[in-house]
Amino acid sequence: MNQTEDQHLIVEQRADPWVYLHSDNYYYFTASVPEYDRIELRRATSLQELSDATPVTAWVKHETGPMSDLIWAPELHYIDGKWYIYFAAAKSREIVNGLFDHRMFVLENSSTNPLEGEWVEKGQIETEWDSFALDATVFEHRDVHYLVWAQKDPAIEGNSNLYIAELENPWTIKLPQIMLTKPELEWETKGFLVNEGAAVLKRDGQIFITYSASATDENYCIGMLSASEEGDILNPSIWKKVLKPVFKTNIEAGQYGPGHNSFTVNEYGEDVIVYHARTYTNIEGDPLYDPNRHTRAQVFTWDRDMRPIFGKPSE
Repeated sequence: MNQTEDQHLIVEQRADPWVYLHSDNYYYFTASVPEYDRIELRRATSLQELSDATPVTAWVKHETGPMSDLIWAPELHYIDGKWYIYFAAAKSREIVNGLFDHRMFVLENSSTNPLEGEWVEKGQIETEWDSFALDATVFEHRDVHYLVWAQKDPAIEGNSNLYIAELENPWTIKLPQIMLTKPELEWETKGFLVNEGAAVLKRDGQIFITYSASATDENYCIGMLSASEEGDILNPSIWKKVLKPVFKTNIEAGQYGPGHNSFTVNEYGEDVIVYHARTYTNIEGDPLYDPNRHTRAQVFTWDRDMRPIFGKPSE
């Protein structure tokens, strides 16, 4: 993938994609599988080769209990010499007060290669409320690790808002948790009031957090927050929301509902946004059970103020 081939399909039927380029020069990939019953990992030496890489099952859902159904949006992180997988799970597919019943959980692996070795369950990430929570991601800032995630505040209308907190260890946050954004703009509230699926990008003294909004059909799109690295990132007032989506459905290209992205660089050193999208809008039933959200990757650029320009999803 280079300037003349700057976008492509990576893996079919994989939603909520996460790509991590490690110091061993492998691209590691995980995502939601259509069955929502396991966590898979694969790796390759280029983004394009991920499609043919053999997936390894890292973890399988429990038969019963809070990690027994709807395994969503795994992410692989490398923290202080160990591998961690963050994911959301529910105890059933039952809708409770208009929402699924997910909570966030963490796995740990001490092996050099995360496709090998034992994944140890470190338990649930306890937050301020015992409520619908998902899409945990981690980033480091000034030698401190932070968690960003989506959660339902029982006192706020809607499905989920975005929160940030410092990590005491990879599976424990330090309260209080701080709200970064809630769905309030027209494009964040189509179908459902949703802010979720955060991804962090740092460049030239700025921190950018992209997130996904609205229902998971063709209305799904990506918004963005930004803050200066010089500020207190736990102070919500320093975070500024872009008032329009930064990445959305492109009807001309037949790419619908792009969202739940991650960031990496390709083998040429170009910045890449990895995301899922569908090629049609005629979905029968709940869009979450339609398997055809495909993982795609696309090169993006920067403007004069060193803010990302994602463009449009391409064919």
